[in-house]
Amino acid sequence: MAERPLTSTFDPAGPRSLEAYVRGGGYAAARRALAEMTPAAVAGEVKAAELRGRGGAGFPAGVKWSFIPRTDPGPFYLCVNADEGEPGTFKDRHILAHDPHLLLEGIILCAYAVGVHTAYIYIRGEYEEPARRLEKAIAEAAGAGVLGASVLGSGFSLDVIVHRGAGAYICGEETALLESLEGFRGQPRLKPPFPAAVGLFGKPTVINNVETLAHLPAVIRNGASWFLGLGKPKDGGTRLVSVSGSVVRPGVYELPVGTPLRDVVFVHAGGLAPGRTLKAVIPGGMSSAVLGPGEIDVPMDSASLAAAGSMIGSAGVIVIDDAVSMKTVLDRISRFYAHESCGQCTPCRVGTSWIRRIVLRRGAGEGRAGDLDRIVRLAGAMKGRTLCPFGDAAAVPILALVTKFRAELEQ
Repeated sequence: MAERPLTSTFDPAGPRSLEAYVRGGGYAAARRALAEMTPAAVAGEVKAAELRGRGGAGFPAGVKWSFIPRTDPGPFYLCVNADEGEPGTFKDRHILAHDPHLLLEGIILCAYAVGVHTAYIYIRGEYEEPARRLEKAIAEAAGAGVLGASVLGSGFSLDVIVHRGAGAYICGEETALLESLEGFRGQPRLKPPFPAAVGLFGKPTVINNVETLAHLPAVIRNGASWFLGLGKPKDGGTRLVSVSGSVVRPGVYELPVGTPLRDVVFVHAGGLAPGRTLKAVIPGGMSSAVLGPGEIDVPMDSASLAAAGSMIGSAGVIVIDDAVSMKTVLDRISRFYAHESCGQCTPCRVGTSWIRRIVLRRGAGEGRAGDLDRIVRLAGAMKGRTLCPFGDAAAVPILALVTKFRAELEQ
């Protein structure tokens, strides 16, 4: 059986207490890093491990940390992106529900490597129970000297603060998250400058996803070579894959990077219900391009899925069988993006609303000749023309649906 460094100790009964986490070897990696490693050595180990961000963009974490300008006097900040709003994705909630101390240890390691003394966890507003569990874990850790003025007795100080969002999908975009955290409307900032130079409160800031940080204790405990060996060259480790839709066993699976998408669906998730056939798979959350049944013999890694015309994104696999109409899929996607557009950029604001109007009109039996071509033109006008990736996130799945399932959509 493949190694599962993240989930092998998860207790189905609920989150581990601080005592149980320490008993299982928890905080040993942080203790070792603080006592025996320099911040540069920790960052170097993470960089060598080829740990790519697990939030969607897939940027190497160690490289991202290196962008913090060392000439800046600080303070530096760490923002943990727990605003898990991508439809089809629920892996970060899985971590928070079972092992919040795993995230906290990852936060300590990142903060030490970068020189951060205040970290914020920005969690989506709907995650009430995970937020409470996080706050309880932080209080446990602070009370035991794991967080605070002298982390694990090292003299390194770190405070961790939970901030609840208000349910806006756009705040998963890193600069919109920063705006919201500062008390402003959650809208993306113009880049450059990037958060590594001008981030939270105008200071250099690292922004990492929950799962990304949760991998750090295993990287430091077992070494970069070990972690890299679990995955693929330039894309190390395991990934949490959220599987939903038309499968027998929906859920979260920790799998080696590079696991074939077909195996995710038919081996790990148990395949389809008896009598059903596969129509399509969305491999990386709703913002990724849909793949047809003949396109799923592809490894689940960034480069392979990009070559297949889609993306791994947040590894939210949505399985669609022959009982599902692609008109329904288009309706759901167009409704979501029209509702969640922040309205700042004209191509996105106008494009998503007009696509939604056309889809609604067709659903009411009032379709017109050329409607699908209009949708394609509108989606094409959004790609690459917005301040943040939202325009592409809305356009890509719609373009793929219309291209691959045009005959069904025209019926």
